[in-house]
Amino acid sequence: MIESGRLRRAFLGTTAIAVLTTSLVGVAPTAVAADARSQQWYLDAMKAEEIWKKTTGKGITVAVIDSGVDPDTPSLKGKVLKGWDASESKGEETDDYSGHGTSIAEVIVGSGAGGGIRGLAPDARVIPYRVADTERQNEQAVNAFDMEESIKAAADSDAKIINVSVASDYYNEGIREAVKYAQGKGKLVFAGAGNNATKGNKPQYPASYPEAVAVAASDRDGSVAEYSQHGDTIDIAAPGTDVPGYCDKSLAKYCLSEGTSFSTAIASASAALIWSMHPDWTGNQVLRVMLDSAARGDGWEPGTVSDFLGHGIVRPNAHVSRGEGDPGDANINPLTKKPTGGATGAAPSATASGPGSSGTSTTAPSATASTQAPDGEQTSGAPVAGSTESAAAEADGGSSTGLVIGIAAAAVVVLAGAGFVLARRRRSA
Repeated sequence: MIESGRLRRAFLGTTAIAVLTTSLVGVAPTAVAADARSQQWYLDAMKAEEIWKKTTGKGITVAVIDSGVDPDTPSLKGKVLKGWDASESKGEETDDYSGHGTSIAEVIVGSGAGGGIRGLAPDARVIPYRVADTERQNEQAVNAFDMEESIKAAADSDAKIINVSVASDYYNEGIREAVKYAQGKGKLVFAGAGNNATKGNKPQYPASYPEAVAVAASDRDGSVAEYSQHGDTIDIAAPGTDVPGYCDKSLAKYCLSEGTSFSTAIASASAALIWSMHPDWTGNQVLRVMLDSAARGDGWEPGTVSDFLGHGIVRPNAHVSRGEGDPGDANINPLTKKPTGGATGAAPSATASGPGSSGTSTTAPSATASTQAPDGEQTSGAPVAGSTESAAAEADGGSSTGLVIGIAAAAVVVLAGAGFVLARRRRSA
């Protein structure tokens, strides 16, 4: 059953545009969705079933830095490792105070049990690191350094991929150093570009740090989503519109939502699939293959990077099924073109560490971006129940002729990053 309505999320401005109702058993968050999988149009567009015949993300662990991850939802049972509540607020890392972090985890590794969300990398696992959003910061005392310490802790853990579906308007040197530290440890840090393209398009952090992979959102048609922030920091894009996620902290039902939070999760899952297939590769090689094999529209000039979709829309099947993408130099970051010195990391274990020590690495700005924009306005409103639209640019790795990518008439003016400030105003990406 689909209920119309819109719900503004606390994390990175995620908007729910339809609700999949469920039944809640007692007070435990063990409700199951009526049919979440049928709403995951992007799995069909990406030809996930074909991908899973060769790789499912097994052996890869993803750190989820978010509002917490509940390990007891049907789709996440047995998939959540011991993490850490960096926020030092009421509860633990398994107490999801908004439902956002659990949604992100399911989009990455969910089993789909009980009609729930099926993750793109269903055999990977997650380590939760809980941080506070602006609302929680206003409600109670929290650790002011939770994001910085979470990234460092994740860098020191067995996670190879760090997913940050959280963003801030403000540059923070400590968090920048944490992201650099993670890169130096051989990790891939994927971060949401933000959802305020029509409201100032201010650069978001940590996505805008050169060492992070900034992920924009695409829609069902393969266009950049209207809300997705753009600029020369965008590295890659992934589906982010009409993606099922929990409506709220009750975890009682799923909503069809939108936001770069979800595109970041899908990008992280794509990396997990490729890394699982090539466990001896470094993060640099995994990322280079993702960039090389991304879907690009007709007329996209070779060698250019879009301000709106970066190197293109992720399509892991292009590499998994056809071997597209050159892994290249193991020690050179494909974005900064600088050595990282990181290793591939150890195999996953059942524990995660707390705050790690600081470290540095030398980096340079991301590649210059071209100016490509969506060709039209985003259509709002609830989709038809059971819809399996997958016009997303044959994002599975076939031809990219279905991509709808118009050329902007004028160059995009990218706002300069804000200076050092104490306020954080953090939300979901």
